[in-house]
Amino acid sequence: MKQNKYDDSSFFTNYSQMARSIGGLDAAGEWTTFRSMLPELRDKRVLDLGCGFGWHCRYAREQHASSVLGIDLSDNMLARAREMTDDPNIEYRRQAIEDIELTGEQFDVVLSSLAIHYVERFDLLCSKVYDSLVPGGNFLLSVEHPIFTALAAQDWHYGPQGEKLHWPVDNYHHEGPREARFLDHDVVKYHRTVSSYLNELIESGFTVTKLSELQPTQQMLESNPAWQEETRRPMFLLIAAVKK
Repeated sequence: MKQNKYDDSSFFTNYSQMARSIGGLDAAGEWTTFRSMLPELRDKRVLDLGCGFGWHCRYAREQHASSVLGIDLSDNMLARAREMTDDPNIEYRRQAIEDIELTGEQFDVVLSSLAIHYVERFDLLCSKVYDSLVPGGNFLLSVEHPIFTALAAQDWHYGPQGEKLHWPVDNYHHEGPREARFLDHDVVKYHRTVSSYLNELIESGFTVTKLSELQPTQQMLESNPAWQEETRRPMFLLIAAVKK
């Protein structure tokens, strides 16, 4: 299922008002960890799947990547990315992640930030990415954590006074679509287990080199008390893998 919620004007307006949409990578809580898992980008050819406003594309060029291709399905997202980009070595292309056709070993690094949980067939995507990478190439992705996606409600269990008692998990091993509420709209996300993410990468030929469930640091907790919630359950899953 290929969704294009970001070209819905109401959804896009709500998304554009999010802190990470305004402040960029520095406003994304997972960015420090994601950045630490990236390989050296100098002189690398980079592909960004679900590039959105192009934050990661521009970062890659700041790190002296030789070229960057950003893929996204949304005209709104790509229009904003182009407005914010003045670099002939960054190309933005409108395409669904599911439809990418990558020929030969044309990239050194493929990354994807918080987009793959919208993709139904992760196994097929892994195979395409693997084939597109040079030997020793890197694949780095972040998704919503399976504990977060297991229930479509994606919300706490509340006590009688509205206190957040615990984060409910159910149907964890029942993989597939979940219709979640995000930015006041119904959005379909695909739930899969941690083992499915890892095994599908491994079965495609990748070696998984690092895994993070983004435990908030003391600095994060001090700068934003809202991160305290993330010590109670993981919200993000970050995976780094390399082509053998």
